[in-house]
Formats: sequence, C-alpha cells, structure tokens
Amino acid sequence: MKKEKKGLLASEGIRSVIASLICILGGLVVGFVVLVLLAAFNENISFSEAFTGILTVLGGPFSAGSPHDVLFQFGNMLFQATPLIMTGLSVALAFKTGLFNIGAPGQYLMGAMGALIVSLSIPTTVVPAVVVWILALLAGILLGVLWGAIPGFFKAKFNVNEVIVCIMTNWIAANVVSWVFSALDKASNGFFINHAETKVNFIRKTATNGVATWSFGLNELFGGSYLDIGILIASLIAVALYIVMNKTTFGYELRACGFNKNASKYAGMNEKRNIILSMAIAGGLAACGAALWCLNGAQDFKWETYLTLPADGFNGIPAALLASNNPIGVIFAAIFLKYLGAGGSNLAAYTSFNEYVSPLIIAVIIYFAGASKLIKDLLGKRSRKDFVKIPDKPIVTPPEDPPAEPEPEEGPPADEPAEKTEGGEEK
Repeated sequence: MKKEKKGLLASEGIRSVIASLICILGGLVVGFVVLVLLAAFNENISFSEAFTGILTVLGGPFSAGSPHDVLFQFGNMLFQATPLIMTGLSVALAFKTGLFNIGAPGQYLMGAMGALIVSLSIPTTVVPAVVVWILALLAGILLGVLWGAIPGFFKAKFNVNEVIVCIMTNWIAANVVSWVFSALDKASNGFFINHAETKVNFIRKTATNGVATWSFGLNELFGGSYLDIGILIASLIAVALYIVMNKTTFGYELRACGFNKNASKYAGMNEKRNIILSMAIAGGLAACGAALWCLNGAQDFKWETYLTLPADGFNGIPAALLASNNPIGVIFAAIFLKYLGAGGSNLAAYTSFNEYVSPLIIAVIIYFAGASKLIKDLLGKRSRKDFVKIPDKPIVTPPEDPPAEPEPEEGPPADEPAEKTEGGEEK
C-alpha cells in the first residue's frame, strides 16, 4: 500500500493566491510595456522614466512625496476602498451561490438614495444624530435588499437570466434616483440639492444636518483625510460573511445551491428561496457600501444618474475575482485596486506620463482576473502530477515461539508391570 504526499499547489487557498498574483503581475507587465512604448514614441520622455513611472504606480500613496501627503493619500485610499469592499462582497456572495450579480451599480444607487433621504429629512434637533445615522444606514440597506431581490425573484420563479434583469434594474434605478431627488427638491423648495455651493448636480452633504460617520480621530491621524470607521464596519461585515458562508447551515445551503441547484433541491433544500435570499443579501451589501460613502458627511452625491452608473458597482467584480470570492480576500483586493489608483494619480504629478496609465493597468488586471479560474485549474492539474509516491515501510513482526510440547501424564512406566494386591488384582 502507498501513500500520496500532496504538494504545495494541492491547497485550493494557495492556488487562489498564486492565480491572483499572476493576474496582478500580468497587469503590471503590460503597464510597463505601455510606458516603454509611450517613451519610445515621445521625444520628451526618456526610457529611464518608464522605470520611474512603473515604480510610482507600485508605490501607490507612498510615492506622494512629503510624509503629510503620504498619510493623507493613504487615509483617503482606505476610505475610498470602503464602498468597493462592500460591492466586492456583493458580487462574491452571488458567485458563491452560482449567480452573477452585475446589478451592484443599481443596488448601490438605491442604497445611496435611501441613506440620503433619511439622513437629510429627519431633523437632528428632534432626533439624536446617532439615531438618524443608524436609521439612514438601515434605510439604504433595506432599499438595496429589495432591489437585489428583483433579479433573484425572476431567476427563481421564471428562470430568467439574472444578468439581463440586473442590467435592466441598473438603469431603472439610475432613472428612479434622478426622478425622486428632482421631485423631492421641488417639493421642499430646493432643500435637497446643493444650491448653496453652486453644485446643482449634487445632493447636500449629510453633515449639513449634523449626520456624519464617526472618525474617532482616524482622519486626523492620516493627515486630515476623509477616513472614518466605515472601513472597520466593512471589514467586520466581510469577516461575518465569511463565518456565515463557511460555518453555518444557512451558508452551506447557499453554497450547495451554487454547486448544483437540482442536487440541493433533491437533498431537501429550498433552492428558489436560497436564490432570492442570495440576491437580496447581495443587494443589501452593495447598498451598505453606498450608504457608508454618503454618510461620511463630507461627500457629494451626483443625483443626475440617468446617464451614468457608479464605477464602484462594476469594480466590485474584479475585486471579487481577484479574491477568488473569499470575503476576507475581498478586503485586500479592494484596497489593492485603490492603492494602484493612488499611484496613478501620483504618476501625473511626478512624471511626464498622465494618470490614465493606472486605470489601464487595473483594466488589464481585471481581464486577467477573468481567467483566474482557468489559472487555478491549470495549477490544480500541475499539483496532481507532482504527487510524490512514498512506499510504506515494511512491517517486521517477531517470529512466533514454537508450540510447547505437552507434558506426560503421571503414572507407572509403560514397560513396568503394575503392582498386584494379595487377591491378585491390580492396584
């Protein structure tokens, strides 16, 4: 009998990490090639500056210059990663249950609308600001849950492809948000639109009503940035989602539905309910990201959304792919994408290149991330070839002792006659 000793690539977690690193490396290589080509066709840019450019992108906020600027950019990077973490979790959860949630942008918009309406409508002179903040966050999440349940319902009841319904709900949400805020602003005589700062395309900041997410000094610690505890809330939600998906019966049912819907139904699970719940929770996660962004208190929200969709809604897809749909991994993937974005901003400030090289690198990483499952499968095949056969050591047993000979019974020897009594009888 032989044992199989598995190699390093036999672990699915290790394969996921290696696949993500290959995607990132591929994007960086393509970005460097683009910088070299730009230098080759521009007389004002030297080849050595191509190396400086890729190092600037890799430096992220650390290539900002002064220590104060580094802290400021790092804090803003973490703040901007907060909604991306939530949309990444939204997409990852749907992937885990065999669904493709491309409707995160619409769910994001609905969450922003719910949070802004509640936070600006309830006077903090009557209701404490902390209560208003909680109500606004819950209102945003609730609208996202309802909006996410729509494609889940059509998928479960009528087997309509969720991608089609999600795309439709995205643009419906974009128009609904525009109509609602336009109507509310007219009804309130210009209360919701930020007319005071001549930013007629944006809603008032929630801080004007005394509602803002607590920073607990994080903003000052990071150079006066916009960082608040939203990043901590998003991280805790990611950890909670990981526990639910991997350690609970409910999470097992969702994942089982994703592996095989018919098999889960045969096993006694309600697959239709699980599909609807999965998309509803995914919608709530994306909406929570928008609510955390808007409730920061210092952020503008563009209410005329009928022509555009929020980028963080779509960027949640590469964040989930890079993390291989692992909720904990989504945290690091989202921060890394924003890290490259900060490096791209510094690229225009400190080199002869413009900041659009960074989005190009991120786009290439996204394309590579789409093939991450293929890379994982190839690594899995390689790991099966690398199994090492280790023969078992032979078992040596000590020789058995020979059987003991039976002892002779007591009595007179066979060749001696038995003694006789006086009557002639033998004793």
